[in-house]
Amino acid sequence: MEGSKIFKDSQIIILGVCIAVATIVASLILSGGFLKVMKFWQHTITVKGSAVENIKSDYIIWDCTFTRRGENLQTAYKELKADLDNVLAYMADKKVDKNDMHINQIETNRIYQKDKDDKDTNIVDSYELSQSIEIQSKDIDKIDAIAHQSTELIDQGINFESATPKYFYNNMDALKVEMLAKATENAKLRAESIVGSVGNKIGSLQSAKMGVFQITAVTSTQVSDYGEDDTSSLEKKVMVVVNASFSIE
Repeated sequence: MEGSKIFKDSQIIILGVCIAVATIVASLILSGGFLKVMKFWQHTITVKGSAVENIKSDYIIWDCTFTRRGENLQTAYKELKADLDNVLAYMADKKVDKNDMHINQIETNRIYQKDKDDKDTNIVDSYELSQSIEIQSKDIDKIDAIAHQSTELIDQGINFESATPKYFYNNMDALKVEMLAKATENAKLRAESIVGSVGNKIGSLQSAKMGVFQITAVTSTQVSDYGEDDTSSLEKKVMVVVNASFSIE
């Protein structure tokens, strides 16, 4: 009976020693793995890369507006209709494609008489009617020239206003993809330059995230954290920034 107790005690001791040894070994394995992970994360470098391209817009949107004011709606509308005919004749003479033009509906504004305190009364003094035409075209040079010349219509007695054209680039998505690749390559070159100075080499790309993407005038030096989207310039400068992390070998 006593021998059996001694045997059981020995089993318990041996089991305890095994558990202790297993715990120590597991701790060493986990510690080694943790150190390897820490070593991996400590041996990375994060840099910014950039790419810049100068482009010319290939699409234009231009708005023009003309107005008439009369004591009654019929008179104002008749005069505005004559103005529309003259504007369309002008556009046809300039070889503007009809499919590129969109004639917007007429907008009517009532002008009220003023009282002695220069406040509006309920009495209508006159009506002001306005109409606009929007032109969207790939023939950017021609429409751009017309936009600058169109005030000639004022000489015909038309109350004509030409808005500043807006310029766009249709293949921006494809260009962005191309520039992201160039910016990432630029980041790699910068990382190689930094770690190479201390005798190390760049390994694989660990992560990449797009930073600022902006479109500005060619001569602009402005950089915004939120990016810029210039539509007022025919010639544009596109810049993209990438934040990239590389392992260090």
